[in-house]
Amino acid sequence: MERIIGRYEGTEKGPLLICLGSIHGNEPAGTKALELMFKMLEVEPITNPNFSFRGRILGLRGNLRAIRAGKRYLEKDLNRQWTVENVNRVMQADLKTLVAEDLEIREILTLILAEIKDYQPDKLVLLDLHTTTAYGGIFTVITDDPESLKIGLELHAPVIKGLLEGIKGTTLHYFKEENIGIPTVAVCFESGQHDEQLSINRAIAAITSCMRTIGCVRAEDVENQHDQLLIEFSKGLPKVSQLIMTHSIGKKDDFVMRKGYKNFQPVKAGEPVADDQKGVITIKKDGHLLMPLYQKQGDDGFFLIESIDDEFGW
Repeated sequence: MERIIGRYEGTEKGPLLICLGSIHGNEPAGTKALELMFKMLEVEPITNPNFSFRGRILGLRGNLRAIRAGKRYLEKDLNRQWTVENVNRVMQADLKTLVAEDLEIREILTLILAEIKDYQPDKLVLLDLHTTTAYGGIFTVITDDPESLKIGLELHAPVIKGLLEGIKGTTLHYFKEENIGIPTVAVCFESGQHDEQLSINRAIAAITSCMRTIGCVRAEDVENQHDQLLIEFSKGLPKVSQLIMTHSIGKKDDFVMRKGYKNFQPVKAGEPVADDQKGVITIKKDGHLLMPLYQKQGDDGFFLIESIDDEFGW
């Protein structure tokens, strides 16, 4: 299994778009979407002679070792390890001393930095593709960069602000100009439940929309079906929500989410939603649930969000 899923470059210089799939090894939709996307890009000039591509897109498999094992991760959640201190440690360590997720960081970052050196782009855009254990709405996680919000809104999925304040060490935390050395913007797209076939289709639509937003492809070359798929699945959901709280968990908590909860499901203060060794876990404030945990591995039991559409006049 190779790290690189595909690489496609246009004749005109433009941004470097790096798409990461399966940074959690039990989330195959992003990887499968990228495999299909590169096949689509290869045949597009044949079916559409006027098609043009600006820039370069690179598709990468995330946690190769966890993908092979069919697990979220082997030793440490790879999407909680991207702190500056940890990345510096990994990059400076003797390679022989690194195992599992540390090796993944070393390999991914070395490859990305080599790609930047080779292509010399003016801008790097990172699109990190994920899925969730729960069913329900799709959504986009953004940074505090205004361009991240712009890309997120163009993906036609609810945008979640403030989520990065509730967790640490994600790719969105690390991939920014001060760490990469060139203007960098990062966005995470959650395309649905892990095993849902439509999660692959929605990830393809998100990649396509992202390419259009950052100028890799022209709007007239993007089929409306991609937008419609995302718009239809986001119908009735808030455009922008703010994180209220994160319920973090430890390995010894014996956390169990109660059955039946979905992404964006409304919950009321005092409502019991989970249990652990200390007893019943209740909601502290009215809001909507996000990413209720229905798998053995994970550091977050659930997130609570609220709509802030009013702030944007929607």
